[in-house]
Amino acid sequence: MSRIDAASARSLIATNPDVLVVDVRTPAEFESAHIDSAINLPLDQVDAHLRRIVTDAGGRMLLICQSGNRAERARTALSDAGLSDVVVLDGGMNAWIATGAPVNRGRARWPLERQVRLIAGSIVLAAVVASLWIPAVAAVAAFVGAGLMVAAFTDTCAMGLLLAKLPYNRVGGVDVETALARLRQGSASQPSP
Repeated sequence: MSRIDAASARSLIATNPDVLVVDVRTPAEFESAHIDSAINLPLDQVDAHLRRIVTDAGGRMLLICQSGNRAERARTALSDAGLSDVVVLDGGMNAWIATGAPVNRGRARWPLERQVRLIAGSIVLAAVVASLWIPAVAAVAAFVGAGLMVAAFTDTCAMGLLLAKLPYNRVGGVDVETALARLRQGSASQPSP
């Protein structure tokens, strides 16, 4: 089972206090709302520290993002690297919050998916308006549209990856060493198989 619903995730956390809850969203998204005891380790950091995570983490790991897509990418990478007991919260924080589950709230910030829609829509609108004077600019709108189609087919988003690197999305930052240490501590409390 690679995905679980919000009710099952709540039950898992309640019955297994040693479950490692890892939130792979940006620090800004994490600051807006996160599950108590979650470890913030953004997707790009999961990719960058894959070997260490597989070595340090033990026991059940629950991955969370905003909608489930980034967490699924992290699960695939971790599973391919040898970590076997990893599940994704189906629907992500959107599903968690929709069920009325408890969250720690901070300063509200726009989720990455919403930022992508704003930027992509703005580029397309500007390109269409500019194409009234310079017809060749319409190619920019076509390029963005093609990029969105590729993002849908591949379940990846180059624009989202770029936006995640902006200072707005890095607010508060993530101390990767601290996050990895928390993974190590969580695995130390797991019983040996």
